[in-house]
Amino acid sequence: MTKLPESRKLIANYVTQPAARLLARTAITPNALTWSGFLVTLGAAALTATGHPFAGGWVVLAGGLLDMLDGALARQTNRTSNFGALLDSTLDRLSDAAILFGILLLGIREQATMLTWLVYLALIGSLLVSYVRARAEGLGLKCQVGLFTRAERVILLVLSLLLYRVPYVPVTALGIIALLSFITVAQRVIYVWQQTGKAR
Repeated sequence: MTKLPESRKLIANYVTQPAARLLARTAITPNALTWSGFLVTLGAAALTATGHPFAGGWVVLAGGLLDMLDGALARQTNRTSNFGALLDSTLDRLSDAAILFGILLLGIREQATMLTWLVYLALIGSLLVSYVRARAEGLGLKCQVGLFTRAERVILLVLSLLLYRVPYVPVTALGIIALLSFITVAQRVIYVWQQTGKAR
């Protein structure tokens, strides 16, 4: 299970390091990038909710790129901090919720009942994936295992928005997000159970 997170990190570093080196020469701070990514994502949610999912998908992609760069810039400039990590994680959760809320409002407007239920399940699963990891790390255990993390979730959300008008694509994408999120939650809970050797 440890190979997946390592491969994700290698790919992310390969993509973000050149841009981080350029940004390190400017006055832009990692926290400014974090906030910028969040605000861009709010714009994407607003576009989606008002019936422009294709534009929203591209804006989500832009926000995701900014989100990838904040940590890379922090490492490049030696500005990593506990507060920066907390801020990034908190705004990531709010960003996920905002995007899904935008899709939910669009689904309600279009009376897409199945879509709205899947958004609800995807939101619960997404939050639980992050919660289990945070709770495990609060207990002193590393918990970076799991099949489906935020990177994969954002990719599927972007595809669901870009291809929203293609029949069954958004429903399928959100169904996959919900299913794989709950599988990842189970993987992490089992991993923590194996590490502690205890079951309540």
